[in-house]
Amino acid sequence: MKNLTAATLLTTAGIFVLPGCASTGNVTPQYVPPSTYQSYDCQALTQEYNRINRYAETARNQQSTLSTSGVGVGISAGRWGISPNITFGVGKSNDTKSRDATLSRLYGERDAIIQSGRIQKCSFVDGVKIYGE
Repeated sequence: MKNLTAATLLTTAGIFVLPGCASTGNVTPQYVPPSTYQSYDCQALTQEYNRINRYAETARNQQSTLSTSGVGVGISAGRWGISPNITFGVGKSNDTKSRDATLSRLYGERDAIIQSGRIQKCSFVDGVKIYGE
């Protein structure tokens, strides 16, 4: 009975601890050259900046998921007697990797638009920072 109670407590703790470990981490922007947007005027840059921010917001709001590569429940016998054991294998799902790649590209485009806007002295970039500032 004592081992069963310990197993129940461990399982319950695992349910509450695992979601706390899930995080998207920091997404580093891909490099996009500002010259990509050199033919845009300030109005077009503003529209493109707003469009990229909407896409990035949508991608950020996608559910972060964990994929389990294995959950094992069993009984093991060892030096201290027979006891239950539970093992978890957790990793990032392909959906999360895909979302991070999309965000990386969008953040790179956003930084390039900001840099191009600074070169053209557009008003929408006043006070806007790029990655690493």
